[in-house]
Amino acid sequence: MKIERKIILSNAVNLVLIAVTGIFAIQNLNSMFTKLRFVEIADDLNATFLEMRLSEKNYFLYRDENALDDIEIKIQNTQKVIISVKNDILRAIGAENVEQLEKYLASYEVAVKEVRKKTVNEWEMEQWLRAAGKNLKEFSDRITRLERTNINEIIQNSKWAVFSSFFAVLLSVFFIGHIVANSIVRRIKVVEEMANSISRGNFTKVEISIPNDETGSVIQAINAMSEELKNREEQVIQSKKLASMGILVAGVAHELNNPLNNISMVAQTYTELYDNLSREQRIEFMGKIEGETERIKGIVKNLLDFAKPKEPNLVMSDMNEIVKKTLKLVQNMLDVSNIETRLNLASELPSVFIDENQIQQVFVNIIVNAIQAMSTGGKLAISTRRGKEEDTVEVSFLDTGKGISQEFLPNIFDPFFSTKEEGGTGLGLWVSYGIVKNHGGNILVESKLGTGTCFIVQLPFYRDKGEHT
Repeated sequence: MKIERKIILSNAVNLVLIAVTGIFAIQNLNSMFTKLRFVEIADDLNATFLEMRLSEKNYFLYRDENALDDIEIKIQNTQKVIISVKNDILRAIGAENVEQLEKYLASYEVAVKEVRKKTVNEWEMEQWLRAAGKNLKEFSDRITRLERTNINEIIQNSKWAVFSSFFAVLLSVFFIGHIVANSIVRRIKVVEEMANSISRGNFTKVEISIPNDETGSVIQAINAMSEELKNREEQVIQSKKLASMGILVAGVAHELNNPLNNISMVAQTYTELYDNLSREQRIEFMGKIEGETERIKGIVKNLLDFAKPKEPNLVMSDMNEIVKKTLKLVQNMLDVSNIETRLNLASELPSVFIDENQIQQVFVNIIVNAIQAMSTGGKLAISTRRGKEEDTVEVSFLDTGKGISQEFLPNIFDPFFSTKEEGGTGLGLWVSYGIVKNHGGNILVESKLGTGTCFIVQLPFYRDKGEHT
């Protein structure tokens, strides 16, 4: 389900709960207002009934006929009031109680008329009238008390119902919101992990169940982007390798001149002295030429191996040998740049599980950067050792160059970021970082402006069954 629909559905559920609570509260309020209206009417009626009883007493005490007239007038007025507000009274106390009230009022009216006619003896008339008045007043008082009690019950029930409904809505909002939020957060975390993985240089497509919502579209887009970045990374790695090779060729060209000059000199001498040379001397001359030729072949082979694109080929390797092989590629550049190299290679290092060609590219890139940072000469110390974590092999490159400003250090592995004033693409360290990360390793950098920089490459050593950390 789409995230938008989940949010709409959760809001709809909450709105329904709020609407139900509101309807219930309105019904209770209407019921309470109806009963309050009856209580107001009943209070007026009770006051009228009380006045009737007082007039009744005046009649029997003073035989005042006007008292009976007053009672009859109040009975008629009461009947009119009951008729005018009958609907309100019916809603409040029901038809049965209304009929009973009208019956008691009619009985009291009949009793008043009979007293006026004096058809029976005085004592019986008094008892009859007093009984009818008492029944009317007691019934009215009882109904009034009952309705007041009902009002209190409605108020109490409404209070607890509204209170309960309020907390039910709160719980619904919390739980439904929590469920929807968790669902969204879980998917966002997947997207975040994928983005972090890509930022670390891991462009492997994530194989997960794609949710049918907005995050699913994002995950598919990230997977497509990751696959495209992986293809682009391979192209960038190769192009950067070729660029590095171009830098190397400039230095190697000078190195090739030495054996070529030696071959030329030997050949000229051999030609001039050929007739005076013995067989052994001729073989010695040819041996020198062959040795210089092998030296040239070795230089060219290293360049071709470095430049040739290869599929990643993880093999158990000796880190010290990789360092030595890399130095052969860049040694002439170091010599030309007047850079003194010091090697400190630890003995009995555990083997590493790497693609030798890719790691060699990383080392060449770091050394070339060091050479460019020491334009007027300097020192480069290369060391190998077992890592502090006891499961890695570390190779450090410490130069005495101009260093890197602290503000730039967090960004040096970002693509297209370069501290070089001109000529820097900003891809070398980014490519190197990706290669090392894909090997399960890490690159650390420490630098102080004006003092130098130290790059530390950490790679997991070889474990049984070809596993590496």
